[in-house]
Amino acid sequence: MAVKKGEWIKVEYEGTFDDGTVFDSTQMNGGTPLKFQVGVGQLIKGFDNSVINKNLGDEYSIRLEPSEAYGEHKEGMTQRVPKSQFPKGIDLQPGLMLMVMGPQGQIPASIKSIEEKEVIIDLNHPMAGKVLNFKIKIIETNCEPDPPSMCGCGCDCGPDNQNNSCC
Repeated sequence: MAVKKGEWIKVEYEGTFDDGTVFDSTQMNGGTPLKFQVGVGQLIKGFDNSVINKNLGDEYSIRLEPSEAYGEHKEGMTQRVPKSQFPKGIDLQPGLMLMVMGPQGQIPASIKSIEEKEVIIDLNHPMAGKVLNFKIKIIETNCEPDPPSMCGCGCDCGPDNQNNSCC
């Protein structure tokens, strides 16, 4: 039976750049298949849409342009942040990935450069502007949804994680 929007499925996958470099895979995530609800925006649009109408056991490859993945790299998405706003003990280096609070929650950012009193961060997603290739295998369909976590982060911390130590 073909995968439909709203259905929970599990896939094995490998994501590569055009030069063959693997940036993410089931193997890199401990061999645990990726479980998600199709068509609700949990994944990048091109990956999410690609599984619709596929069947259990299907293996296929896709190539996603930036518009189907993390969008184009946008100039002007840098921000100057005083060094004093960073926690003590962090070794600030260009390229370091950070999670910063944006208007709609946490977003990834990277340090672009470091000046005497300020750090320039880039708020583009690290994969913005990149073409992504995926090999995907549908390994399970009609899965049970994951129980909601108390902290809302998507982890398995459950109701007894009083201090949200997973986040």
